[in-house]
Amino acid sequence: MSDNLIEIKHLKKYFHVSSGLLHAVDDVSLDIPRGKTLGLVGESGCGKSTLGRVIIGLLKASGGEVFFNGEDSLKFSGAKRSEFRRHAQIVFQDPFSSLNPRMSVSQLISEPLIINGICRSRKELDEKVGELMDLVGLASRLTTSFPHELDGGRRQRIGIARALALDPEFIVLDEPVSALDVCIQAQVLNLLADLREQRGYTYLFISHNLSVVRYVSDEVAVMYLGNVVEKADNSTLFKAPLHPYTQALLSAVPIASVGPKKQRIILEGDVPSPVNPPAGCRFAGRCAQHEEICMRQTPPLVEVEPGHFVACHRLKDQLVCHA
Repeated sequence: MSDNLIEIKHLKKYFHVSSGLLHAVDDVSLDIPRGKTLGLVGESGCGKSTLGRVIIGLLKASGGEVFFNGEDSLKFSGAKRSEFRRHAQIVFQDPFSSLNPRMSVSQLISEPLIINGICRSRKELDEKVGELMDLVGLASRLTTSFPHELDGGRRQRIGIARALALDPEFIVLDEPVSALDVCIQAQVLNLLADLREQRGYTYLFISHNLSVVRYVSDEVAVMYLGNVVEKADNSTLFKAPLHPYTQALLSAVPIASVGPKKQRIILEGDVPSPVNPPAGCRFAGRCAQHEEICMRQTPPLVEVEPGHFVACHRLKDQLVCHA
């Protein structure tokens, strides 16, 4: 069995819009090791959330492959697809809008159990709901409460309980704490870390908050306008970023959150439109170090150091030798 639970190969997701073809995810290849957390960061609109939704099948891919336990999940149909959906779940960004306001806490958590026929009796269903509430730290007295009666932290715990109801292997966490107060963020992040340690879950943690990503992730991938431009283990990426965009991104983070003081890198120019984007490196127009080749040829994501992948023509002479 492969060490990777998820293997993404040349994944694409395009949307037809009035002005052309919007390249939301454009030729992304990534691996997510079993039982680990991959943090996915980048500016708003870079394609992070779209990538997560395509991986678990909420959006149909325009091309590429997504291997789950060695099988291409994009080719699943019928019973096989239903089984995959039980093993791959998502926790959404907004814990309020993702919950039906007319359903109580117990109804919200029991819904996936009922739909998938997990419990054979009402007693078994109630016991399972109680176990899930206890697992995510929801008091039993909240069973009959409704989402509007709860704070953001409790609402997000409901979302997590729903995701865990079918005992998945893989969970996409799409900005799971961005709508929460800082103290509540810490509680939810610690809960997610404890659950991963106890049950061996594999996470894709999507966020624009680099401090949060650094806290929860084993590896980090950086996206820019539909492309992954850098991927490395947590320590390497934050201490020695190689791609100019990653360097600029980290330089903008408050010093106390990331470490040693870095000179702020101010990016000039505008982000290109994802609709019919220009040839070459998507970041070239804002990069002070770009070369002529950057404007006409898209750099591949290559390994320049062991476990450190970068898509940048400037680093072409630093490739790892695998001979």
